[in-house]
Amino acid sequence: MWRVLIRRPVLEAVAAGTVTLAFRRWDRPRVRVGGTRRTPVGVLEFASVDPVDEAELTPEDARAAGFADLAALLAAQRGDGTLYRVGLRLAGPDPRVALRAQRRLSAADRAGLDARLARLDRASPRGPWTAAVLELIAQNPGVRAPDLAARMGRDTPSFKRDVRKLKELGLTESLEVGYRLSPRGRAYRRAR
Repeated sequence: MWRVLIRRPVLEAVAAGTVTLAFRRWDRPRVRVGGTRRTPVGVLEFASVDPVDEAELTPEDARAAGFADLAALLAAQRGDGTLYRVGLRLAGPDPRVALRAQRRLSAADRAGLDARLARLDRASPRGPWTAAVLELIAQNPGVRAPDLAARMGRDTPSFKRDVRKLKELGLTESLEVGYRLSPRGRAYRRAR
């Protein structure tokens, strides 16, 4: 798993094609060639993952990773573990963006969502939660996750994990603070 977040300006530079490398220290590779991660700017693909010795780094590596010079790149690589050079490229838009923009749902879409939400409810050790969380977010857009979790008597980390499951289905979207139902989420809620 990609354990270190990539800052938004770097992601935007990857999207623009000006940053094509990242360097990370790991005990073993945390990503694989061809693997992807969804990010705020789209789907990031790992084009290469190679161990590298610091002595082999070049000024070109530094520029490709978004650093002003080799000294800045080297200063950022302190720590333990093997140093890896990770090739990056934007593979395309996040498919959840188009999904959550859906304003109309077919009967098949609704039935599919009903089935997926029922599975999430059945799998939860706390019992059914999906309808309650969707309703809470609908009634409280832009409210901080800890406040929403407290209203449900839940801890914040597990609440956020559950909201991410709804986001995967295109039903919610994150705001700078809190969440809101997406157009797809509002359409689903109206259909119920």
